[in-house]
Amino acid sequence: MTTTLERLSAILVKDYKLSPQALVPEATLESMGIDSLGAAELFFSAEDVFHITFPPEQVPLPTLGEVVGYIDKLIAVQHGGTPHGELDAPGAQSPRQQ
Repeated sequence: MTTTLERLSAILVKDYKLSPQALVPEATLESMGIDSLGAAELFFSAEDVFHITFPPEQVPLPTLGEVVGYIDKLIAVQHGGTPHGELDAPGAQSPRQQ
């Protein structure tokens, strides 16, 4: 089974022409050259690939590992897993708005 990191990495390699070796959980989006517009585009692609919807609240997701973890939580919530409240952080904003 393909992991979330592998699927997200495939998007990054294809759409952002990044080296697969650079795509480690500790890598920051900034260090990969992904600005706020690029992050928004990445999240839209992730919505299509993972069949999820990012909430309108912004959530700080500076590293690839944090993006992967958040996608896993969205999958669990939106496809029947954990209560939605576990995703909400006080004052959080949408990753699309980063």
